[in-house]
Amino acid sequence: MKYLAMLAFGVVAAAWWISAADQSAPAVPSGAAKDGWISMFDGKTLDGWKANGNPDSWKVVDGAITGDGPASHLFWMARECENCEFSAEVKLNHSGNSGMYIRTAFGPGFPKGYEAQVENTSPDPQKTGSLYGFSKIGEQLIQDDTWWTQHVIANGNHIVIKINGKVVTDYVDQKNTYTKGYLALQQHNLGSIVQFRKLMMRPLP
Repeated sequence: MKYLAMLAFGVVAAAWWISAADQSAPAVPSGAAKDGWISMFDGKTLDGWKANGNPDSWKVVDGAITGDGPASHLFWMARECENCEFSAEVKLNHSGNSGMYIRTAFGPGFPKGYEAQVENTSPDPQKTGSLYGFSKIGEQLIQDDTWWTQHVIANGNHIVIKINGKVVTDYVDQKNTYTKGYLALQQHNLGSIVQFRKLMMRPLP
């Protein structure tokens, strides 16, 4: 009986110690970096993002940043990218057109920067995975209304685009056209409906 009482006391003491340790441990903030990755989107609001025009073309729907309306570009203003990775899950409607920009300048109209094309069945011949204006992919890689992962890596003048984990563009820009700027999303035109979720960036040395 004495042994059982001591054992019970030990269990209670251990539980109290664990509880106290948990209370004293600092909480991990939402969006904290993991393996260097930084969350760009809280799943609920557009905090940290800024449109360069037609802000009503952007809203959060079902946990995804959704572009639906006249042309607009949504910039993540938290920090700029020099060498970095930019990743998201993307879904696009039939005949829609969009893009993920890297090292782009904030300003009106269509941004100046590298654009990883998001486009599957519109008339534009540069399809998803193209580095727009630099390296063209003419084959449709993704079906309409399907989620896929798009991952862009900019390291010096070397730009890589991965679709669902597969490298589809591996391009060296001899002119090193864009060296630093923001990350941004494109709502290309009225009628296009694009969604982005799990938006992440990782700075590179």
